[in-house]
Amino acid sequence: MAKWYEKYLSIYGKSYKEVPDEVLDRIKSQLAGRQSLEPVASVVVIAYNEEKRLAACLWSLSELQTQYPIEILGVNNNSKDETEQVYQRLGLPYFNETKQSPGFARQCGLEHAKGKYHFCIDADTFYPPRYVDLMMTKLTRPDVSCVSSFWSFFPDEQHSAFGLHLFELARDLFLYVQHFKRPELCVRGMVFAFNTDYARKVKIRTDIRRGEDGSLALSLKPYGKIAFLYDRKARPVTGYGTLGTQSLWQSFVQHVKVQGRGITRIFFKKDHYEDSDDNLVKPKS
Repeated sequence: MAKWYEKYLSIYGKSYKEVPDEVLDRIKSQLAGRQSLEPVASVVVIAYNEEKRLAACLWSLSELQTQYPIEILGVNNNSKDETEQVYQRLGLPYFNETKQSPGFARQCGLEHAKGKYHFCIDADTFYPPRYVDLMMTKLTRPDVSCVSSFWSFFPDEQHSAFGLHLFELARDLFLYVQHFKRPELCVRGMVFAFNTDYARKVKIRTDIRRGEDGSLALSLKPYGKIAFLYDRKARPVTGYGTLGTQSLWQSFVQHVKVQGRGITRIFFKKDHYEDSDDNLVKPKS
């Protein structure tokens, strides 16, 4: 039985110039059909050097099935390849952010978004049709400021479906336990949505190289809880940027070593984290 995302894989990893025009034209038409002048939710894609993955991501977003008026926007984060040309070819409204980092890119998207709710999208990821609506079942609750979800990886020659299933099962179990006291540590930018007004009040950190998503979630806690959605129909599928080139076993062992240090921390709440020097963006002299 074919997976819902398999057709997107057919163009994943290809330059947009290699994709048939009829496919690109279909994506362009469907994206235009999703745009609302008065959106309730803003779906914002950030991309840095993603010319070979961005079109596949946008194809999945063009087929979102939602009851809410939405807008889909792009941010080109100082790409050195033809990422910007992909946005242009597919007719997607986008903005150029020349300052380099996910924080700057997400802040750029936040500044231009019109929706009451904001969905963070990574350009190397596929999103299932009901993703927005299922996340909104949590996000629209008055006691919730932001929502995150689990995600999966697509199998390939180096990563078997069975191996990925076991890896994700162990990871999801750990994140589930951790989220009771340290929900901010479970948040990932590719599966993160929040109340736009709240985020504009606290802003997205741009002085760190990574972790801007979890830091934002932590800052949003005074406005409402960090909720999690456990529904396989809302689970995006991504590549291996977070795993690297190592095997699943090596990645699993590394994750165990990292998370095993001071493991008792997950049973206690924390409202402040110290930044490590190697994660700080150093100002240019």
